[in-house]
Amino acid sequence: MAEFAKRRIGPTSLEVTVLGLGCATLGGTRIPVTRPEAEAIVRAAWEGGVRYVDAAPYYGFGQAERAVGDALRDEPRDDWVLSTKVGRLLRPFPQVPPEPGRRHPLPFGVAYDYSYDGIMRSVEDSLQRLGLARIDILYVHDIGRYQHGEAHPGLMRTLRESGYRALETLKNSGTVKAIGIGVNEREVLLEALEWGEWDAFLLAGRYTLLEQGPLDDLLPLCLARGTSIVVGGPLNSGILAGRDTWNYRTAPPDVIARVDAIRAVCDSHGVPLPAAALQFPLAHPAVAAIIPGPRDAEEFDANVGLLQYPIPAALWDDLRQAKLLHPDVPTPA
Repeated sequence: MAEFAKRRIGPTSLEVTVLGLGCATLGGTRIPVTRPEAEAIVRAAWEGGVRYVDAAPYYGFGQAERAVGDALRDEPRDDWVLSTKVGRLLRPFPQVPPEPGRRHPLPFGVAYDYSYDGIMRSVEDSLQRLGLARIDILYVHDIGRYQHGEAHPGLMRTLRESGYRALETLKNSGTVKAIGIGVNEREVLLEALEWGEWDAFLLAGRYTLLEQGPLDDLLPLCLARGTSIVVGGPLNSGILAGRDTWNYRTAPPDVIARVDAIRAVCDSHGVPLPAAALQFPLAHPAVAAIIPGPRDAEEFDANVGLLQYPIPAALWDDLRQAKLLHPDVPTPA
């Protein structure tokens, strides 16, 4: 079992292993994953030393939360950190229709609800699905224009004027220890920092070896405010792991060309591209953890090896000289 370093979440007492387990793939909505396979991934992570697990009602329309709870229920609860999410309530068919393009392991669809009542209901539902008595970190899931388009201002107003009170109530009562937002865009996080106090943001795919836009605005602000960053999707949906997907769809030519250039530098140093991709985000002081989502237990084991792979400092220098990294980006020692 690996001994992973731990980092604190914002101003809270929570500490997470720098390698966490992202559970989106456990849901089996994009690729088939059975319940036994999902639980095997969670057990592999536990036995491999991971003590931070991130789930959501949306992942498998309930399957991921069930798998996490069943796999870890007998482990000492104070030994690990669990995050899940609010913002989507699960509703049975036919109250809501199936979501196009996704497998539905369980017969539920989603209804967005960022209100006080919706968030409180979501937490109760998650505790039941998990079969656990506690959630540690609660993220507001997929608020923002990236997900909701023109409906975003109204939904954000609901969160600010109603749902945020639920988050404060849950934290002040000790039901959760940390609150945050989990999204695929930095813009909504900058907006949320204007009116709320947040312990952590789960930012998927936007601070990676491929993309460093948040370095100019979000990450310095998070450092100043004491808000931790958890990096989801450190492999950018697979493009940094040798697959052709980026942002959950086929990568465009310009992204493929940039990844090929990064890979060429890694190859020149004898370093696998995914090793550099997994290690890169953790060099920033605002980042508490990365949470890749392995598709099976073997892929989890491979990620552990990649995270520990020796990388010469010259590789990062060469990427910077080739203008493939932000000039001011911190890189692993």
